[in-house]
Amino acid sequence: MTDQTWNSLLREQFAWHWTEQLRDRLEGLTDDEYFWEPAPGCWNVRPRGTGTAPIQAGSGAMTIDFAMPMPEPPPFTTIAWRLGHVIVGVLAVRNAAHFGRASTDYQSFEYAPTAAAALAQLDAEYATWLAGVESLGETGLARPCGEAEGPYADRSLATLVLHINRELIHHLSEVCLLRDLHLHTHQLTGREAS
Repeated sequence: MTDQTWNSLLREQFAWHWTEQLRDRLEGLTDDEYFWEPAPGCWNVRPRGTGTAPIQAGSGAMTIDFAMPMPEPPPFTTIAWRLGHVIVGVLAVRNAAHFGRASTDYQSFEYAPTAAAALAQLDAEYATWLAGVESLGETGLARPCGEAEGPYADRSLATLVLHINRELIHHLSEVCLLRDLHLHTHQLTGREAS
């Protein structure tokens, strides 16, 4: 297996999931689904000044609920919150640290006020991440992550790519599940309508 191209395998691991299982399932996400709070006390993305979480992060008209340290148990999070976490904490921060994107963090990011805007942000950050990983080639994957990854600075960029793949698959699958839950709790089935 010494002639294996690991870079393409790492990219394909998530790219296949994105193309075959995920992105089409996010198409048509409505604002109602995006902001839906299926349980009391949810963390969400909200208009500035309307949140009650200890931290309302963000630079624009919308903020994301947060707390440090994280409460136990952590609050249930909405689709908007989960997309915000993926867009910023999983992708944008890493794109800035490793692939030349403008610097950002939870406090300075401008969160999307609509589902369509959030999906556009997700698409842009995903494209930047995928192109960035590709730009590493084979040898770049072995390079240490560096100080941007804190206690994991000495780990390889390949390790970071695997971690990001897990995060994307995990959180975006949760988003799809919440869409299913919203559909099955907000729309009448054929049997109920008759």
